[in-house]
Amino acid sequence: MLYPLLWLTASSFKPDNEIFGSLSLWPSRFLWSNYVDGWHALPVSFTVFYRNSIIVTTLSVIGNLLSCSFAAYAFARLQFTGRSFFFALMMMTMMIPYHVVIIPQYVLFLNLGWVDTYLPLIVPKFLAADGFFIFLMVQFFHQIPRELDEAAMIDGCSTFKIFWAVILPLSLPAMATAAIFSFIWVWEDFLAPLIYLNDIESYTVPLGLRLFIDQEGQSSFGQMFAMSVLSLVPVVIFFVAFQKLIIRGIATSGMK
Repeated sequence: MLYPLLWLTASSFKPDNEIFGSLSLWPSRFLWSNYVDGWHALPVSFTVFYRNSIIVTTLSVIGNLLSCSFAAYAFARLQFTGRSFFFALMMMTMMIPYHVVIIPQYVLFLNLGWVDTYLPLIVPKFLAADGFFIFLMVQFFHQIPRELDEAAMIDGCSTFKIFWAVILPLSLPAMATAAIFSFIWVWEDFLAPLIYLNDIESYTVPLGLRLFIDQEGQSSFGQMFAMSVLSLVPVVIFFVAFQKLIIRGIATSGMK
């Protein structure tokens, strides 16, 4: 399982002619210039791609946590007409492949004038469009005793106050689990940015990595692998920082 990562890291220090021409995992000489040259090899510095990915990913994670937690709280704790129907409808959206809705979504965002902006990548996250995170939080909210809601209501808390002051602080593991999955999926997403972003100045990290592969000339695999290693660093740091909360969230929400 670790060998592909080891091969990727080792190849990021090799010259291009040695990456696929040598059977040895260990580089004959460490070519540190792949990292320096790769960062500035494209018409746009890789700093721009990192900045764009950080903006899109951060706003997407915030949007998912806010909107999905609100929706999950409504499904798990509130009583309203059609709750079971709408919950089943939300679960059905998890069964629809993303590729099925690409064309109607693109037409919609094109008519709104959002193409070549970050709005198609961010706005749906603030509208609870990801059923997976809603389901995960609903499962966790069911584990919280309803007596806490009743006690807070007796103390004069409104429905929103119960959610904000009682449910949300107790849901830190589930929120951390949703945050890390959302972070990884958005950070590594290639298809959606490819569809909606046309200007190289707006490209995210996955689109920037694609530019290293030249269809007509020689591809810079060493530099591309070096930037691929750097693109994994934020994901690894984020996962290590919240690892214990992630495990607790998966264990207590029934997602295991």
